[in-house]
Amino acid sequence: MPKRSRAQELLAFEIAFYEKLLRAYPDFVDVLIPLGTTYTRAGLYDKGLVVDLRLTQLRQEDPLAWYNLACSYSLLNRVDEALESLRQAFSRGYTDLAYVQKDADLANLRRSPKFRQFLESLTSRQAT
Repeated sequence: MPKRSRAQELLAFEIAFYEKLLRAYPDFVDVLIPLGTTYTRAGLYDKGLVVDLRLTQLRQEDPLAWYNLACSYSLLNRVDEALESLRQAFSRGYTDLAYVQKDADLANLRRSPKFRQFLESLTSRQAT
């Protein structure tokens, strides 16, 4: 079995720590948020998606929860769902268009013509 790097060991420790907390407190948002991030950093995109879906249930009006859900969908190349989640983020008040255009997690989404249409609609709305 290959030796794990220090970074991999730390990620595994973080995941185990957050998962243990969630077993005791399943709806603890302040644990779900870093767990989702840690899953993504570890390349566990399916698990990150599950967490992000849960966060959008618990914090339905939180634009950042919807933005993170868009990132999870994009990482899984589920472009239509990523775009819909991004729409939800902007409809709830997300505003950082510059970051959307450079966030590596959204790379799959940015390749979509539907994304370009969405971007154009946002920039035209901001211009008026």
